[in-house]
Amino acid sequence: MTVLFVAIAALLLDALLGDPRRGHPLAAFGALADAVEQRLNRGKGGGLRGAAAVVLLVAPFALAAWWLGRVPVVGEAVAALVLYLAVGLRSLGEHARAVAGPLAAGDLAGAREAVGRLVSRDPTALDGNGVAGATVESVLENGSDAVFASLFWLVVLGPAGVVLHRLANTLDAMWGYRTARYRDFGWAAARFDDLLNAPPARLTALTYALLGRTGAALRSWRAQARAWKSANAGAVMAAGAGALGVRLGGAARYHGAEERRPELGEGGAPDAGSIRAAVCLVQRGVLLWVALIGAGGILLD
Repeated sequence: MTVLFVAIAALLLDALLGDPRRGHPLAAFGALADAVEQRLNRGKGGGLRGAAAVVLLVAPFALAAWWLGRVPVVGEAVAALVLYLAVGLRSLGEHARAVAGPLAAGDLAGAREAVGRLVSRDPTALDGNGVAGATVESVLENGSDAVFASLFWLVVLGPAGVVLHRLANTLDAMWGYRTARYRDFGWAAARFDDLLNAPPARLTALTYALLGRTGAALRSWRAQARAWKSANAGAVMAAGAGALGVRLGGAARYHGAEERRPELGEGGAPDAGSIRAAVCLVQRGVLLWVALIGAGGILLD
């Protein structure tokens, strides 16, 4: 029952407080990662240097979380705090609703400005359906990467698992690009994040399917996920799109260049209502996972 207590405490903290407005530990970690990358990402052996950077940055914090997590009473408080800082469920909903509100009111400029804070693609090239689609994709994928993956690794490895996954995911977001600068150096971070995300991504896709249009979600997952550039994201977004009854993917402009992406899901184009439905899908998924964690704790006691 301890894991259930930690999960509920962390989610309540997130619902009441949201993300820390100042001094978020991930911001400090990002600054540290920048300093390490600037020192190590040069010359030959970029792949090995990148792997060393991942170990250097992630291992001490994961080990500290593991050690603190073993301390009676204190360990539960540390686990709840770590999970609270990792999930970001409230902020995910707030950012999504900041797009849905203007979009529903016909304020395309306001919706574009808001979605620009969520995604890396060029928002000025998006029409209303494009803005909605970008937001739904972000909600579905971030729901998997931040919320469900954090709950999964809490169950599997405790607070050390949450820290391990969240820091690896942060490094992938910083270095996991196929550019001249990061192609070699960021390879280890990208692969490590893929490995840690593989199990929770499939469970997230199954969650979306169970809580939405199940048949469409399973068909989309089976037929479309492998065509996406990331197998983890493909499973999550294909199942999520099918569950919501919308089509995602398609062309998108990144850093001035258009990228042709496969279509995902079934149904019509997404709109403001689809954004709200995506947020609701993630929230209902969290309730299901908490219930399953509680049931598992009872069965194992």
